[in-house]
Amino acid sequence: MSDQTAQLEWRDGAIPVSTKFDDPYFSLAGGLDETRHVFLQGNDLPARYRDGFHIAELGFGTGLSMLTALQAFDHGTLHFTSFEAYPMARADMEAALRAFPELDPSPLLDHWPATLIRTDRLHADIIMGDARETLPTWRGKADAWFLDGFSPAKNPELWSSELMHEVGTHTAPEGTFATYTAAGHVRRSLTDAGFEVERVKGFGRKRHMTIGCLR
Repeated sequence: MSDQTAQLEWRDGAIPVSTKFDDPYFSLAGGLDETRHVFLQGNDLPARYRDGFHIAELGFGTGLSMLTALQAFDHGTLHFTSFEAYPMARADMEAALRAFPELDPSPLLDHWPATLIRTDRLHADIIMGDARETLPTWRGKADAWFLDGFSPAKNPELWSSELMHEVGTHTAPEGTFATYTAAGHVRRSLTDAGFEVERVKGFGRKRHMTIGCLR
């Protein structure tokens, strides 16, 4: 576990908010529904799932996106790689995931804070450190990306053009990405990284989000 553990405050006793980035870890209007809308539907999942399908993610947070993706997966073993600079303490993660009783947190909580998870259904690697340093050295390629860092206005390092280029480099042929943000500079960077980028309807009150497929 990194010594840069996430520092939190709790909104309404249930929603963790990063004190460093002043941003909640999931939607105040429904984190599970937002995750399904943005990251699953945005990547045309679970329709594209197959044994060995590989998802990569910027910003592991509570593990909500991984658990949501795994819940919808019944094709063998899901591969999941996430890049996280400020991992959450286990007690905080367990408290946050109580907000989603329909999700089984055990695939994560039975192992955390171990960052290498190997079960019949899940092969997960949570890579600690600054993604600007760790992603360029990663040897994998993702079939789908969850771009799930804190807001670009509050966490610009995780949305730089250089990092988006690395996302493109580490995407399999016809791979996709989805993200809740529709910020113009993020869309331009992902276009430059080789994706066909599309702005589509966002979740809840958020008018737009962004999806794309590698050209």
